[in-house]
Amino acid sequence: MILSLKEVKNYLRIDFDDDNKLLYQLIDTAQKLCMETVRTDDIAVLNANKKTYKTAVLYAVAYLYENREKANHNEVKLTLRALLAMVVMF
Repeated sequence: MILSLKEVKNYLRIDFDDDNKLLYQLIDTAQKLCMETVRTDDIAVLNANKKTYKTAVLYAVAYLYENREKANHNEVKLTLRALLAMVVMF
């Protein structure tokens, strides 16, 4: 996992443990979305650009958490493409 639960909770300003299980799931989903966005199964591709990758995962987790009832997955993917464009050329 590129991000710890503590990093994600700090970013989202969450100071309770009720949503920990959900946050773990969202971190996993966000990482998979990033890998799909750059069309790779090799985590090393993203880890080579760790700061950008972390930013993208944090964005995706925050978006999915804050919009869990009405998330627009096309919007997430477009933003991830823009964030990750410097990692891998599409």
